[in-house]
Amino acid sequence: MPRPGATGSWRRLYRIAFPALLAATGFGLAGCSTSHVTTPARSATEQLLISTAADQAAERLAGRLAVKGSVYVDAAGVEGYDTKYAVSAVRDALLRYGAAMAPTRDAAATIVELRVGALSVDSESSLLGIPSIDIPMPVSGTSSTPEISLFKKELTQGVAKLAATAYDKTSGTLVSSSGPQYGFSNRAEWVLLLMLSWETNDLLPPDTRPVPKPWDD
Repeated sequence: MPRPGATGSWRRLYRIAFPALLAATGFGLAGCSTSHVTTPARSATEQLLISTAADQAAERLAGRLAVKGSVYVDAAGVEGYDTKYAVSAVRDALLRYGAAMAPTRDAAATIVELRVGALSVDSESSLLGIPSIDIPMPVSGTSSTPEISLFKKELTQGVAKLAATAYDKTSGTLVSSSGPQYGFSNRAEWVLLLMLSWETNDLLPPDTRPVPKPWDD
């Protein structure tokens, strides 16, 4: 019980503290607001991983094939996601290695038959610590314990496998064979001692992506 004569002080404190508490609550609610942005089915990072690996494999393929003169790239047997980019990357690399792209198959001296063995992403994770564990709950179904990471690595890797056979259009004899050529790209997320986290990747040259700013200059 407050002391006699202190009731007025408590009332004045209440009149001051209560509006301040409401204001702080309002600010807190405003700070927790979120906005939703529509996202595509595939992320830009996934596409960068695949296209970067395709670029590397195409460069190695063109160097190994080393065809000259009029060339037509036959990609009739190539199917799947991102294959159009891979085919264009092969054409670009062949041009830079001295080939000339024929407008049609009949106009070419050499046919380059392209095949794609892999063009996708792999993921792997390693953890030193205690993983999150699902615990059955009587009412809510399941609940998960927090993950405790002393050290953690989450790696996503783009993988491309390209190969090509070049043959003479008239005689059908072998001109050159690249054999399987591979390309890899990497994006890794690291966590150290629960709180320190960072990312490494080989997808973009330095200073390509602008750093987000809390306000415009």
